[in-house]
Order: sequence, then structure tokens, then C-alpha cells
Amino acid sequence: MRIREFPSPNQDDRRAGSRIDILILHYTGMRTAEEAIGRLRNPAAGVSSHYVVEEDGTIWGLVPEENRAWHAGVSYWRGATELNSRSIGIEVVNPGHEFGYRDFPVIQLAAVCDLCLSVLSRHPIPARNIVGHSDVAPERKQDPGEKFDWEQLAMNGVGLWPEGVPDLGTGRAVREAADLRDVRRALGDIGYRVPREGGLDPALSAVLRAFQRHWRPEAITGQADAGTLARLLAVARMC
Repeated sequence: MRIREFPSPNQDDRRAGSRIDILILHYTGMRTAEEAIGRLRNPAAGVSSHYVVEEDGTIWGLVPEENRAWHAGVSYWRGATELNSRSIGIEVVNPGHEFGYRDFPVIQLAAVCDLCLSVLSRHPIPARNIVGHSDVAPERKQDPGEKFDWEQLAMNGVGLWPEGVPDLGTGRAVREAADLRDVRRALGDIGYRVPREGGLDPALSAVLRAFQRHWRPEAITGQADAGTLARLLAVARMC
């Protein structure tokens, strides 16, 4: 695996005492790779990532892993809020939902997998902490989105995917308070920031959509339907 160095000025020191234990995957969400890399290296933009993976599998190194890249923004995962200091950020070139979201080429996903495995060889990142930008910022972000092949990554040792969970469809959504309490608890056990009490409000729907983009891409409904609930409980058991 070859990494081409293309340093970004948008970096600084990690917070003292931080350990790298989260890997966050993004899509670039811009029309071209050139635009995306240019923005990630523009001091005025104030954003960056450790790596960028192009559609042809080319990997660019923008920020050394020992430094903090500015990629997560306002975010949360498993009780942590300053995620930039404890994470590695990988941007995967794709125009995203705004500019014509498309499938990720096989060669690109293979390069992402190899890069993730390389990162994991250097840092003790648990599988439950390999997440998407939408997982850590569900009300703001959709990336890397439902077309990203999380299942294939997990099959190759990167992240979690529940095997053998039947597709129960999008039947009646859970709406009773007691059942929603179980949904909220499971989401919290996985790592999302979810109050333990409450109905099916917009905030909960946003988190459910983030979960679906990662673990139930067949139906991005924001509802705790039968199929979503089966996957949700299965993933929670793995965490």
C-alpha cells in the first residue's frame, strides 16, 4: 500500500493525555477529488483529515497520525465529545448526497480497507469505535452514507456487522413508551447520544437514520421498524 504525502496546514497537537481509539470514515461531499483535497489543505477552510482515498484507490496522507486533524466537528461517541483528539479521520472521495451520491468503486473500498487495517495495526481501536461521520454527528451529517459497504469491511476485520439477522422488513414501527425505552437503551449501548426517555421525536429519528445508514441501509426511514429493531439489538449485543 502506497501513501502519497500531501501535507495540510490544518492540524495541531492532540489534547494532552489523549489516546487514539476511534476511527471515523467520511465522504468528501464535493464534486471532484481535487476540490476536496484543495479544501482540506486550505487554511481558510479550517478542516482536514489524516487521509483521503480517491475513487481509483490512490491514498493521500494529509496529516500525520500523531497530530490532530480537524474532521469530526461537534460530535459524540460513547461518552466522548472531543473526538478529533482521539480519532483518525479518513475521507473517501464521493460527491455525496448533495452532488450526485454514487456507489463506491470496488478498488476504492479495497484501498480503504487496507488503509484501515494499517491504522488498526498501530492503534488499539476496538471494532465498536469504527464509525461513520453520521454516527458521531447524526443531526448534521449523512456520510459516508448508505452506499458505503460496511458489511464487506467488517468481513475483512474492520468494524462490526451482525451476521445471520433475518430481514424482518419495515412493518409496524415501535411507538409505545416502554418499547422505545428499549430502542433508546440499545442505541446508547452502541455509542449514540440518546436520552433514555422520550417518544419518537425528531432527535431520535435522526439517530435512527444514522444507525440505518450504517447497519440497515435497505431502509433509511428514521423509524424503529421490525427490521431496524432486529439489527439494532444485534449490534448492541456486539458492543
